[in-house]
Amino acid sequence: MPQTPSSDLKHLLPSELDTGTVKQGQITFGNWRGDADVPEAQPPHALPPSERIGFAIMGLGRLTLGEILPAFLQCRLAKPVALISGRRAKARSAGHAYGIGEDSLFTYDEIHKLADRPDIKAVYVVTPNALHAGQVEALAAAGKHVLCEKPMANSSADAKRMIEACHAAGVKLMVAYRCHYEPFNQLVRNLVQSGELGRPKLVEAINTQMQGNAGQWRLKPELAGGGALPDIGLYCLNGTRSVLGEEPESLFAQMVSPPDDPRYKNLDETFSFMLRFPSGVIANCATSYGAHESKDLRIHLEKGWISLENAFAYTGHRLRIGRRQGDHKIVSEWHIPAGNQFTLEIDHFAKCILQNHPPRTSGEEGLRDQKLMEALYQSARTGQMIHLPKDAL
Repeated sequence: MPQTPSSDLKHLLPSELDTGTVKQGQITFGNWRGDADVPEAQPPHALPPSERIGFAIMGLGRLTLGEILPAFLQCRLAKPVALISGRRAKARSAGHAYGIGEDSLFTYDEIHKLADRPDIKAVYVVTPNALHAGQVEALAAAGKHVLCEKPMANSSADAKRMIEACHAAGVKLMVAYRCHYEPFNQLVRNLVQSGELGRPKLVEAINTQMQGNAGQWRLKPELAGGGALPDIGLYCLNGTRSVLGEEPESLFAQMVSPPDDPRYKNLDETFSFMLRFPSGVIANCATSYGAHESKDLRIHLEKGWISLENAFAYTGHRLRIGRRQGDHKIVSEWHIPAGNQFTLEIDHFAKCILQNHPPRTSGEEGLRDQKLMEALYQSARTGQMIHLPKDAL
């Protein structure tokens, strides 16, 4: 049994700096570090499990099983409560791992049954692109908020259908642009838009990887809607728009589909595009399914440059900034705490539901990208520069 400290040891008891204090239900600590070091972050505040937003996850592929379901284990505002899959045995196995029972496993033709489950507030859609529109419409009809993987759809027409269905049902629609919630990407966006390094002039964004077996759905145009551009080139497009905080006024694109590779008979293997913005910034972006993995972002500004290595990757971000200091140039590397992008985006959506706020990456944001990708494909097919009317997006 623990003993009460004797009176002569009471002066040795931990101080409030060590024990922390409770303010408005949250435990906080004073800074124990010296002035030369960065203060330690406060302990995360999490809702009790019973108060977290219940999610169903639709689609149990690699992304769900490898990233999304594990990310829920770190969530503070959300929890997985149901699974939707076309394979019962697979759903049962995944459900067992995450404490989701047989009565919370649904097939794709049972979406309407979600209406009878008030504990399921939202659904994370992680299925092939061509299926998004119909599934989101069905989920909206069941009264569920929707977090949909990118790209939002295979066409701007489908994206509009999704927005209209969710608006009519009074539910929220968010597109899973995970990089918007990743700390390094947020820091770059804030630094560029702060003006600290002057006005941006040039942006370089690249996202490449080697694609393998032809049997995967991303190499089937009917399901994917395109090749490298909508899958990984979208990160360059959306990331550039996010960093600059403005929409392009013109664009030009080139596309290559190797004639000797049947995988790309009706798909783009390599896609390069230029965006010009009203502020005068020019962005050069490139994406490919046929080049070794590279996922980098670089911004050139009046007073320096910013380089974010692995900008569009899940991990491994490296942020360097070059600028003048006095009579010489310095290059500094910034270190900040990393965060699980999937956890952060899921909790953002849960917070939007709890507080009835619009999500940062709404359906309208996804629609703008769909329209821009359609214009990029048009430019690549015709070889012409496309000028975008101010109201085009």
